Amino acid sequence: MNNIGLLAADGQTPLREAVFRAGGSGFGDQMRDWNPASKSVDAAFLPVMKQANARTDDVTRNNGIAANGIQLHKDHIIGSEFRLSYKPNWLLLGIDPDKGFVREVEAIFRDIAEDPNCFIDAERRRTFTMMMREGVETHANAGEIMAKPEWIESRHSPFSTCIRMVAPRKVNNPNYAMDKPDLRGGMDFNRHGVAVAYHIEEGADNFGMAKRWRRVPKFTRSGRMGFLHVFEPSEGGQCRGVNKFLSSLEQLKMLDTLQNTTLQRAIVNAMYAASIESELGSDQAMEFLFGAGKREGAIEQMLMKYGEYYAANEVKFNGVKLPHLMPGDKINLHSAGNADNGFAALEQSIIRYIAAGLGVDYAQLSRNYSQMSYSTIRAAHNDSWRYFMGRRKIIANRFASQIFTLLFEEMLLRGYITLPRKARFTFYERRYAWTKCDWIGSGRLAIDGLKEVKEAVLRIDSSLSTYEKELALLGEDYQEIFEQQVAEMEERKTKGLPPPSWMKLQALAPDNPNESANE
Repeated sequence: MNNIGLLAADGQTPLREAVFRAGGSGFGDQMRDWNPASKSVDAAFLPVMKQANARTDDVTRNNGIAANGIQLHKDHIIGSEFRLSYKPNWLLLGIDPDKGFVREVEAIFRDIAEDPNCFIDAERRRTFTMMMREGVETHANAGEIMAKPEWIESRHSPFSTCIRMVAPRKVNNPNYAMDKPDLRGGMDFNRHGVAVAYHIEEGADNFGMAKRWRRVPKFTRSGRMGFLHVFEPSEGGQCRGVNKFLSSLEQLKMLDTLQNTTLQRAIVNAMYAASIESELGSDQAMEFLFGAGKREGAIEQMLMKYGEYYAANEVKFNGVKLPHLMPGDKINLHSAGNADNGFAALEQSIIRYIAAGLGVDYAQLSRNYSQMSYSTIRAAHNDSWRYFMGRRKIIANRFASQIFTLLFEEMLLRGYITLPRKARFTFYERRYAWTKCDWIGSGRLAIDGLKEVKEAVLRIDSSLSTYEKELALLGEDYQEIFEQQVAEMEERKTKGLPPPSWMKLQALAPDNPNESANE
């Protein structure tokens, strides 16, 4: 008798073979007990957000690998200075490019942004670049950046606009209430799912002060931003960011335990070079250990006799002398053994897993570049560079542009700048058109500077790139470089020095036909 089962739509294929096997029990029923609930990001993350972020804070503070992952984000995305490259949308505004206006705006912004008195920070502790580095660190730690613009007048500052950085853990529901459709993760939402306000927990963590919540609107009545919140959602309806460490948090904790245990074992193995083993009857051992018998201090008397004997016989190990042992005793020599015992390979495997979770290269995360050629190092760095540039464009640039928009508005109000005439739109009609800009951060790491300079020159000569793009890859502003070159040429001419000789790259460093591609 033939077995009859459910068939697919064609009437022939068994239904079990027509569906994705990932939804079944798997070969050998390996996935029979794997039944995760189908949840949105918010439903899965918000209930455990506080604990998950607290664990991330712990590993980034106490784990060297995690701390290096944070440092890589700050150094590659922001660098030593995060500079404005102002580029208004001239076509939409209906006016010709005005380089003088652009340079004036950049100069005013840079003056307030990098002022060592930190007037741009509400707490007067951070310059703009420091604020951006902290923002990138917070995003890597908590998956989001939060800040509150404030208006603080000071006779020492040319601007009243300043930014107060907000720790994401401080944004939560008032009185830790349960989430609901219009209040989730410390945010109020309208019927379209748009965040309209944020609830900030106020009160010190460890000083016994009562906690209260302050409601901050997303926008003011004039349209000015009242709260800055930057993160990259992974699905519709997501309201809070998820940090990059969660996918490898367990491995980071395991790595700590593995390293500490291996270190302790190595110390214990190296602590004793030799030991003396004594034969003692079980009855006598129990008597000594538990104090049985009439004699008082039996074990103390035994140890004293052992000490007197070996002191008189001068039993040594490093001094080689071992003349005679107590009757029934024997000496055991201990070797440290192999302290590694496969530890290095296991550690490397765990760090590779962590690096994949963070989106960085293993060599960068572990600071281990051994057994790597030029080609493999450059391929790995180019791969992680694309990740860092994505973070810069989506996270850092967006956060920086929001701060620039706030300061640009005050520039207009205070009369520091005047918009070009005949523009089609005013600032309040097209905010983004007037504040459109790029940002210049750290340059790409040069593995072989000479080869990469030749590559850049060839791209420019073949019209595949521009000086602006190539110098931006080095973390430089092409306008500043050109101006400095002109100034140096004029100064050399004034002082009677010969003009700089611009040598062709091939004459400077011709290709070596015998050079390996991996060198």
